[in-house]
Amino acid sequence: MVSVATTDSLGARRRGRPRRIEAGQIVDVTRRIILEEGVEAVSMRRIAKEVGTTPMALYHHVRDKVELLMLTLTGMVAAVPRPSLPDDPRERILVTAVHMHDVLAEMIWVVDILALGDLTDKDAWWTAEEIIDSAIACGLSPEEAVHAYHTLWYVIHGSLVFRRADARRAADPDRAALFPDLITEEDADELPRLAALSNRWHEVKAGYDIREQLERVLDGLLRRPRP
Repeated sequence: MVSVATTDSLGARRRGRPRRIEAGQIVDVTRRIILEEGVEAVSMRRIAKEVGTTPMALYHHVRDKVELLMLTLTGMVAAVPRPSLPDDPRERILVTAVHMHDVLAEMIWVVDILALGDLTDKDAWWTAEEIIDSAIACGLSPEEAVHAYHTLWYVIHGSLVFRRADARRAADPDRAALFPDLITEEDADELPRLAALSNRWHEVKAGYDIREQLERVLDGLLRRPRP
């Protein structure tokens, strides 16, 4: 918590002494900014201003923006109970993958951080271990198992990225018309399928079932190539 200011401490602060802060404050402010404005709004200077200190004082707590974002992820997954996993390795992969999707869907702001690359929460590493181990148990080589994990992760992350983008578009009343709203009858000759579906596109999209799609992808990944 922030220390209570006295007359003496205020005098010291005026002479350049920054207010005392804790890591919890920094994390809470960073998460709020990401949730409201996105990762691009986060900077050391912005966070320092929000918590009432200086960028130099903030560097005593975190080395840089990367470490700051890592802090925002730490502990998020640990608070989420792990699912009960079946014995069948194929089903274990599917349950784990759906769990990954559902957890991130509840903490959708985390998707912005994960999109930066290798930033992750160590408490989430068990999902990769489980999927790779189960894929090997299904007959894939270790290399194939790693590739299968990445394919499932790309599907999960991609679906969440577009869900987040859809939510931002829906919240903007002045948004420009985009696909498929721009498709007209004049496009029917060149794009017959899209033109026929354009009026139902959002309805069909709303029925997207991530579990069903992940299962279809998984079936393809586990199908051994013909000799």
